[in-house]
Amino acid sequence: MLSQCVVYPQFVSVKLPRFNSSKLSGSFASTKRDFRVFAMSSVVSETSNYIAAAPIFLPEGPWKQIPGGVTAAEGFNAAGMYGGLRALGPKPDLALVTCDVDAVAAGTFTKNVVAAAPVVYCKRTLEKSKTARAVLINAGQANAATGDAGYQDVIDCSNALAKLLQVRPDEILIESTGVIGQRIKKEPLLNSLPKLISLLSPSVEAADTAAVAITTTDLVSKSVAVELEIGGTRIRIGGMAKGSGMIHPNMGTLLGVITTDALIDTDVWRKMVQIAVNRSFNQITVDGDTSTNDTIIALASGLSGSNMISALQSSEATQLQMCLDAVMQGLAKSIAWDGEGATCLVEVTVTGAGGEAEAAKIARSVASSSLTKAAIYGRDPNWGRIACAAGYAGIPFDSNALRIALGDILLMEGGQPLPFDRSAASNYLKEAGDAHGTVKIQISIGDGPGAGTAWGCDLSYDYVKINAEYTT
Repeated sequence: MLSQCVVYPQFVSVKLPRFNSSKLSGSFASTKRDFRVFAMSSVVSETSNYIAAAPIFLPEGPWKQIPGGVTAAEGFNAAGMYGGLRALGPKPDLALVTCDVDAVAAGTFTKNVVAAAPVVYCKRTLEKSKTARAVLINAGQANAATGDAGYQDVIDCSNALAKLLQVRPDEILIESTGVIGQRIKKEPLLNSLPKLISLLSPSVEAADTAAVAITTTDLVSKSVAVELEIGGTRIRIGGMAKGSGMIHPNMGTLLGVITTDALIDTDVWRKMVQIAVNRSFNQITVDGDTSTNDTIIALASGLSGSNMISALQSSEATQLQMCLDAVMQGLAKSIAWDGEGATCLVEVTVTGAGGEAEAAKIARSVASSSLTKAAIYGRDPNWGRIACAAGYAGIPFDSNALRIALGDILLMEGGQPLPFDRSAASNYLKEAGDAHGTVKIQISIGDGPGAGTAWGCDLSYDYVKINAEYTT
């Protein structure tokens, strides 16, 4: 059993080692300001034997990044282990996150009508219950398109875990990821539950192992935690997520667990989580495929000692929303950065729209454009593809007001193309790709107050290779 003490490692700035995969042919280092690789622990965990931790692209703000991921907030424990569900072991494939008390629960889910059994189960559970005590996640089988038998598997797993934890079955939530059409390997999972529970710990290492356990084609795990003083009380928010392919807005496979020790009303928490998801996970795209299993579960323990947040428009709620947005955006951008076969993160910012939703839709359209993504991989500053994708987003705007910049290089102004140094623009793309850094595309469509950002990645030959061989 893991030690129950919390490990507070020292943090150092490092350059991560090179990976064998061509996807990570360069180092994590980048000269871009928002590429911040400083969350590497000096305490070496055995999880690093499987995959490294992703860089976390936290927005700037009053929060402080801290170690701990899903266990940073008061009242939460986590565990991860190999249970025999993956085709190839011994990388962990089972994760469990628990709360010491009834946690206020929120969830957002895929809009794919072929929703996986655990998605259907979680939606039904959260419709009836305002709280939860545990989230169980398996990797290896998506348990999607598996009919009634697949749904019964979820019920059986939920009942078994509830019995062992001595809680109600409707306090258990379940997420799955892996191959669509394959049911959970139920017997190995059920047999693993006693050991998985014995490994529960509030330690950083436990959170890191859980983050590794939920990955599939990911080359890095995604975990982050921050703290912020709200109303004189320190509040923490942490999270973990997985995703590399089958990523497209509407939570496009993407799984995540968010935890906080804020004391908050259920309805307010659920609204805040939806807002944050729309500003983060629903604003990323890798390949245009919306998964059957996309799920984000967010739990609030209320153990920070803070006052109750009961109004969405209160100053405390506004501060918590900003912090929640930051955590989810940090995780979401790491997913896009880790896109299958990708060599760089692509950040598309749109301003001048009538509102946030309009700007966000145009940004998503550009980030999703296969032609734009291919051009970036080819280091071709083909701004016409950017203009085209903005134009078919379904948001009307004056084309004569269109402005496009690639990094610091202005390509279009007032709807007119501008002469620019094509070699410098191509080199900007090359440098970002060589360093696995960030390509920034700025678009203005007018003088309105609306602004929005979306994140994606380039489209390489390796994406086809990875997905051509996924089940073989």
